[in-house]
Amino acid sequence: MSNVAVIGVQWGDEGKGKIVDWLSEKADVIVRFQGGHNAGHTLVVDNVTYKLKLLPSGIVRKNKVSIIGNGVVIDPWALLDEIKQMEKLGIKINVDNLFIADNATLILPFHIELDEIREDLKDTDKIGTTKRGIGPAYEDKIGRRAIRVMDLANEKNLSKKMDTILFHHNLIRKGLKKKTIDKDPLMKELIKISSTILKFSKPIWKEIEDLKKKNKTILFEGAQGILLDVDHGTYPYVTSSNTVAGASLVGSGCGPDTINYILGIVKAYTTRVGEGPFPTELKNEVGEKIGERGKEFGTVTNRKRRCGWLDAVLVKQSCIISGVNGIALTKIDVLDEFKELYICVAYKLYGKEIDYFPSAPQDQIAVKPIYKLMDGWLQNTKGIKKWDDLPINAKKYISFIKDFCGVKISSISTSPSREDSILIEDPFKH
Repeated sequence: MSNVAVIGVQWGDEGKGKIVDWLSEKADVIVRFQGGHNAGHTLVVDNVTYKLKLLPSGIVRKNKVSIIGNGVVIDPWALLDEIKQMEKLGIKINVDNLFIADNATLILPFHIELDEIREDLKDTDKIGTTKRGIGPAYEDKIGRRAIRVMDLANEKNLSKKMDTILFHHNLIRKGLKKKTIDKDPLMKELIKISSTILKFSKPIWKEIEDLKKKNKTILFEGAQGILLDVDHGTYPYVTSSNTVAGASLVGSGCGPDTINYILGIVKAYTTRVGEGPFPTELKNEVGEKIGERGKEFGTVTNRKRRCGWLDAVLVKQSCIISGVNGIALTKIDVLDEFKELYICVAYKLYGKEIDYFPSAPQDQIAVKPIYKLMDGWLQNTKGIKKWDDLPINAKKYISFIKDFCGVKISSISTSPSREDSILIEDPFKH
């Protein structure tokens, strides 16, 4: 059995939850390796809906090990609340099925406050963050002043590190004319929850190595999508971490030989939440219809998603950057009622045709999509489980994506239900 990394290929919200849930049933270990509680997966198992933010998808299944890797930034209070919510739904979470990297960075209340302050400033461009402190926490990690899970084990050391981080944040707050942070109440709150968090704490790189030696099958579960990657996405309108497949190794402490198959999740059209460029966005009744049929609202924020035609240029670029082996195509049924469909196959930039998405923000805004027109199928695909049962025009649409991107189609999702999928290639048996 192969170890698999699941990566969103667009701006997130590609339907990873359903795919990851299906794969997590087969895997022994499920690893979250980046992001925080700013991205969510909605899982429906035995007619029970689970909305996960920090916990890996495997947590809802028995006899699985769920791991929160060192690449994740963790709001400890949000995590404990999520554990409590899962337990209310009958999920038992303990030290045998949940491991947390001892070197993972913590999100603290002042990170959330700083995120909110920045987004609300009138004189700066809005990034469209979820205001959950993710960016400021990663900044402190890179600035080498972060509080990490392991620091909760030593009160004296925690106090020293708190002095360092608060010196930095209080300078910023003074400059912004905001009230400075009092260390003592925050220390008390952290100490109060420290033992609960620490019981899950482990050197994750070592745990994963031990699990590999036992021939356990590992699923690496990405959050957000490649186009939100801090290096390769639509910077600065991106998340604060690397979302590409390579981040699964860095964010969990594994070598490149650990992953055997990279599965890229691609929605049959394109959506985006928050600010930033979006070449194929449809600000009309067609975009509204796609959003209504696709129920395009965020799991975590409930924000309405911007909708548009499939941008195959961006999908191809993301697949190359992440070394995607197979595409899981989702939400094909959302397009059932459209007579004509358009796929972006190139851009016009300042009068010149280009076959890639440029890095400069001003160019990303300036590009105009060049479309290939395709006939819709105007037939119901919802619930179809066999390739042969798909309408001929749906097959043509899917085959074009495969050929244009140069990546085979691994599976096709025909409804939100986990059972409604066409499996072409099992990533674990690659």
